[in-house]
This record gives sequence, C-alpha cells and structure tokens, in this order.
Amino acid sequence: MLIHSVNKVHKMSHLYKLCGILALILVLLFSTSQVRAQDAAAGGDQTAAASGGGADAEKGKTLFTNNCAQCHAVTDEKVVGPGLKGIESRAPSKDWLHKWIRNSSALIASGDAYANQVFNANGKVQMSSFPSLSDADIDGILAYIDQANKPQQASTGTTDISKNTEGAGGGPSGGSGPSELFTLVLVAVLVVMLLVLGVLLVVVNILSKAVSPVSIGEGTQIPSSFAQRLKTGLSSAFNNSTLRSIVIWLFLLVAVKETFDGAYGIGIQQGYAPKQPIAYSHKLHAGQYKIDCNYCHTGAQKGKNATIPAANICMNCHGVIKKESPEIQKIYTAIEKNQPIEWIRVHNLPDLAYFNHAQHVNVGNVACQTCHGEIEKMEVVEARSSLTMGWCIDCHRRTDVNTKDNAYYDKLVALHKKESKEPLKVANIGGLECSKCHY
Repeated sequence: MLIHSVNKVHKMSHLYKLCGILALILVLLFSTSQVRAQDAAAGGDQTAAASGGGADAEKGKTLFTNNCAQCHAVTDEKVVGPGLKGIESRAPSKDWLHKWIRNSSALIASGDAYANQVFNANGKVQMSSFPSLSDADIDGILAYIDQANKPQQASTGTTDISKNTEGAGGGPSGGSGPSELFTLVLVAVLVVMLLVLGVLLVVVNILSKAVSPVSIGEGTQIPSSFAQRLKTGLSSAFNNSTLRSIVIWLFLLVAVKETFDGAYGIGIQQGYAPKQPIAYSHKLHAGQYKIDCNYCHTGAQKGKNATIPAANICMNCHGVIKKESPEIQKIYTAIEKNQPIEWIRVHNLPDLAYFNHAQHVNVGNVACQTCHGEIEKMEVVEARSSLTMGWCIDCHRRTDVNTKDNAYYDKLVALHKKESKEPLKVANIGGLECSKCHY
C-alpha cells in the first residue's frame, strides 16, 4: 500500500512537471509572436521611410488603372499596345515619353523617327492622347510600372522588405500580412495545446483511478487490473437503462434531423461554382472595368430571362483587345465553327416556378447583387443565394414597394394606410399568393 502510494505520487509529480513545461512553451511562443510582430511593424516603418517616392507610385497606380490598363500591361505582355516593362530604357528620354503620352499623334506627325517606328510596329493603332496629365502624373505612372516589375526581395533581419507588394495583391501596407498570419497560426497552436493539456489531465485522472486498489472487505484491498475495471465500467453503462435511453433518443434525433436536412436540400445549388469552358472573370469585367451587367445580359430589363451573352457581344471588345489570349481564341474557334459557347448554368429554378427578370430589375429596381451576391468580386461565378421558395417569400415580406410618382399604386397605398402604418410591402400586393409564381 505504501509502495503504491509512493508510485502514485511519483507519477503525479511527472504530470505536474509536464504541465509546467507546456505552460513555459506557451509563454515562450507568445513572447516570440510579440517580438516578431514588433519587428514586422518596425520593418514596415523602415520600408515606408526608405521608399521615398512611394506616394507618386501609388498615385501612378491609380492613373494607370484609369487610363492605361485597357490597352497596356505593366509586364511585357502585349494587350492592344505593347507591354510597358522597361519602357523608360526603351524610350529615347523621359521628356520624349511625356510628349508621347500627352499627344502621340502630334509626335508622329512631327516626323519623330522613334515615334513612327513604334506606330508602325504596333499595326498603326492610334494611341489615345492624355493632355491633362502633368509631368508629375506621368512620372508617377512610370514609377508604378518600374515598381511593379521589381522582384520581391527576401527580408534580411528586420529591414530590406521589398516595397513591391502590388504583384501579390498586398498593396502598400501588405507587409503586415505575414505577422497577422503568424498570429492566427499561433493562436490556433495555443488552443490545440490547451486542448491536449486538458485531455492529458483527464486521461491521467482516469488511469490513476483504474490502477488504484479496490476494497473487497473491511481492512482488505487487492489490486484490480485496468482491463477488468474497463470491462466492468462498460458493462455497468450498458446495463444502465437511463443512459441507454439517452443514447437511443440522441441517435433518433440526429437521424431525423439529417433526413429532413437532406430532403430540404434537394434542388438547392447554393455554393455551386462550376468550371466554365472559357475562364471569364466577372471580377475583371464587372469589377475593375465597371461594365454594366445589362451590357452582356441584355434580357434582364426586357424579358423573363437575363440571357447568356452571344459571342458577338464578346467580339465588341475582343476583336481588338487581347486577341492572342488562349481563352479569347476559344471564342474565335466557336465563331469559326458556327457553334455556341457551351456555358454551364449556375443559377436555376425548377420548371414549376415562374420568375421574371424584367419585373424585378426594371420595375422593382432590384439590384443584381440581391440575388446573385457580389458578382463584381467573383473570379468564378458562384450561387450565393439558396433561391428557395422560403427565401423569395422572406424577400417579398421585407421589401417596400416603390410607389413614388406612380399613380398605379395610389388607391392601394390609400387602402393600406387605413389598416397599417407600415410601408406597403410586396407581400401586401399579392407577393405571397401561390398563383403569382405557380400557374
């Protein structure tokens, strides 16, 4: 008995030592994260101080996006015009670039040899003039082009962090990204270690009880094996009617819930984002270039269906822009073979439901994002809404009818005000009637 007690105390002391070691590791990790975060902040400050012309490059990025990106890439890739990588080294001088960007036509007409060489080498496509750009604006654009083509430098110590973060989508303050990621990873590690520590304490407690001596009479104790105690505990739990009932009811509840969830999920495509035959980016077209949805989906304001754009709509731009792109070549192939592009439908309603785009978009002034999500931010289109009957009914219940300057609703509004002080909702004018969507 004495030996057993000594062994138990010895084991418990080992456990406390283990807990102490884990606690020390947690403290060290937390301290390291704070140091790294401070180093990253200091490095970012030093980088910002060393960048000098960063403000001009940032302004140049905005000017480039608004004026140049439609026809030029900052790399050596040709879009409509040539790629601008190394443009300052190719041009005769920076003063020549100022004149070329402000009025390329005048420079060509003056007989400038290099201007005519560039004009002829690019298919005699006339470049737009930008007389409103100042020398500082043009220098900012050139600084941005140069910055965008600099390779990102590996950090040494806490300084020399590369200023070029736009290529990775980071922006000027992108240097804070790694420290934030490190903090998130550290928090996750701390949580996992705390959970492991808790599990260890529970396991040790169970094991200590399992190997403790069992009393069989007054003043008499014999050791019991762990297997025997485990078998006895499981047998007692199984024979306990209350515990058995709880387990059975929990199983039945989970099974019923899963069955109903599966039944309600039939036909719902929320989260569906198929790979399309052509890698079309709504983020680029609707987001960056601000192309109106109705330019491509011409039926949204006129008919039941929004319509899928035909290839000739794509050719309005891509007959000139990025013709060499492999994805654009797929459009040319479809036109040459007189075959439609087999786009994969993302949003779909069952045939038993009637939905009219024109009624919602043109009359109800419902934004595309209400049903389709922030489409202008999607690289690949995804079904963001469930589009179920309940989802539509909820929208009809909370959406106000736009009755301003519309005599059609005058009598309805007057009748509604007699019964309620709330604004007139779609639900109040038949938006919950079955025959509106099912007939």
